[in-house]
Amino acid sequence: MPSNDETLVICRCEEVTKAEILDAIHDGCRTLDEIKRMTRAGMGLCQGRTCSHLISQILQQEGVLSERAATPMKVRFPLRPVTLEAIALGAENVPEWLATNEREE
Repeated sequence: MPSNDETLVICRCEEVTKAEILDAIHDGCRTLDEIKRMTRAGMGLCQGRTCSHLISQILQQEGVLSERAATPMKVRFPLRPVTLEAIALGAENVPEWLATNEREE
């Protein structure tokens, strides 16, 4: 990884650059999860599978994280927004509601 190219995109899913990661570190982030919360890196479709090792390398290069102390990011599955109307119908009716109220893209 080029160490001086701050325009390098680290998280392709959320389009987070190395400069944004470095800014978060300089603002006090010390772990992968803190970087994730501050920059959204690792919150995309891959949930950090692609970028977390790069972010760990940056944290190590900046001297804030040792290789032994690196813990994986918490992975949360992407959710789909559901309206209160769908919730009021009850869990058994939500799949039907979603099927009839899909947004056309």
